[in-house]
Amino acid sequence: MSNILIAVIAIIAAPILGGLLFGIDRKITARMQNRFGPPVLQPFYDFFKLIGKQGVAVNQTQMVYVLGHLVFAIGALVMLVLKQDLLMLMFILTFSGVSLIVGAMSVRSPYSKIGAQREIMQMMAYEPVLLLMVVGVYKVTGSFMISDIFNHSQPLLYSLPLVFLAFIYVLTIKLRKSPFDFSTSHHGHQELIKGITTEFSGTQLALLELTDWIDLVLFMGLISMFFAKPLWVGILIALACYFIEIVIDNISARVTWQWMVKITWVVGIGAALVNIVWMYLIP
Repeated sequence: MSNILIAVIAIIAAPILGGLLFGIDRKITARMQNRFGPPVLQPFYDFFKLIGKQGVAVNQTQMVYVLGHLVFAIGALVMLVLKQDLLMLMFILTFSGVSLIVGAMSVRSPYSKIGAQREIMQMMAYEPVLLLMVVGVYKVTGSFMISDIFNHSQPLLYSLPLVFLAFIYVLTIKLRKSPFDFSTSHHGHQELIKGITTEFSGTQLALLELTDWIDLVLFMGLISMFFAKPLWVGILIALACYFIEIVIDNISARVTWQWMVKITWVVGIGAALVNIVWMYLIP
């Protein structure tokens, strides 16, 4: 199968899988709160409803930043499915996040600007851990190529247990789940209204939702990378990790961004560094 065909299939399938996972997330959340909850397909209903609404652009460049956020996320996804350079994938993913931040900062809304500032704090917290994960993977496999990582003789978890735990920890921040949901919120009645996405509406907001679905599938793929053989085990563990994220989202209260940065730098970066240094000291 050609690379172009694989990329096209991934671009079509990822939003479908991501939307279903978001729908399951909402269903599980409702059950945990003793509610019936919306149908699993509700995210798709919301998406097409937003597409049909008239969008109000605050400025001429807002849509450009939204498209940048989406295109860079798609680029990172394609890098994953084509098993290309993991380090480059992380850089592309960072550009996706920066596009959203710049788009939110381009408007005058105080809610949007504060949400963007908090998103920057979140990136400051999780980006070092993601880079350390790449360093650890390179130390184990001797390559940044995802194809070499998936073909490694044994699962990465055996060599990178602390790096994996740190990655799962920062995944909560990246997915903006409680207790780290302060750049934007699932509920418009909270202190920042909708935070970083306050001034996005209609098609723009629909594309942001679409990007979130793609990001979720991308990170599920990165989790399965630690259990590449057999791949179905990695997929099951990725789904189990997402279920844990849903549980944490429902049982924890929001923390301050200062606490998040402090703990992430101490615990997340500390655990990853200990794991990597240990590998260098004891080959």
